[in-house]
Amino acid sequence: MATDTELLERGRGGDSSQLIQPVEHETTDRIITGLVTAIPFLLLAVAAWQVWDQALHWRDLAILAVAYVITALGITVGFHRLLTHRSFKTSAALRGILAAIGSAAIEGPVISWVADHRKHHAFSDEPGDPHSPHVGHGGGWGGALRGLFHAHLGWLFIHTERGSKQRFAPDLIKDRVVRTVDRTFLLWAIAGLLIPFGIGYLLGGTLVAGLTALLWGGAVRVFLVHHVTYSINSVCHVFGRRRFATTDESRNVFWLALPTMGEAWHNNHHAFPTSAAHGLGRLELDPSAAVIRALERLGLVWDVVRISPERQAAKTAS
Repeated sequence: MATDTELLERGRGGDSSQLIQPVEHETTDRIITGLVTAIPFLLLAVAAWQVWDQALHWRDLAILAVAYVITALGITVGFHRLLTHRSFKTSAALRGILAAIGSAAIEGPVISWVADHRKHHAFSDEPGDPHSPHVGHGGGWGGALRGLFHAHLGWLFIHTERGSKQRFAPDLIKDRVVRTVDRTFLLWAIAGLLIPFGIGYLLGGTLVAGLTALLWGGAVRVFLVHHVTYSINSVCHVFGRRRFATTDESRNVFWLALPTMGEAWHNNHHAFPTSAAHGLGRLELDPSAAVIRALERLGLVWDVVRISPERQAAKTAS
């Protein structure tokens, strides 16, 4: 099986047109992306009105918190550290579970997500990067703001630089378990909404309690997970500290570390993409790495990639 580095190098070579994933129904895809982006935002206004009207219950916040943590970890531990960068190995069953949980975050089918992210690493902050805030947006404050918007959200509506699944994720296309989860993405997305509704109904005993749980554990949770994830592409390539010397503009943003489950140690990640831990310092909190360590102690994951202090010192920015 090709290594992570070999997959990225394979992606950089050859005909540039083969690097981009063709879109069969571009208009439909943009409409769906718009709805998935806008509806949680609009329902956030409903949630704010609900709070103002004192209809919010403790169970709604508990369901929101649990759903947020679980689906965010599905993205960070599953989609990102396992399936994109292969920072550790696990069984087919757990691989499928993590892919399904990540799909419930409704950030798109797993193979497309991985292809886009691997292309980002292959062309980070260069022409070809699907969501760089630094390429092709012009100069001055206007260019900076356009770049931030593109990296955060705008790139989702543009299909000219999306990663080809055949070039950037051939290993996942061959993986029967991941391929099945990818093909059934809609099922997992709907399950991620129905489960909060069901828990709310069971705890509250009324349809209103179920709908309120769906609002907070579904729409508000999707909104928060989406924009926290998007902030890695935007905020963490513009603001923050560069601990390691890399060829891109990736940065560490400490105040985003906990909301992103450790992903905001982004310069660390770009310096060592296959590392299972993104928080490499003693005070760099990384909940995703803690989950991976716990799974390793339970014997559920193995071959966890760790970066030695010597490798870190050799790449420390001057």
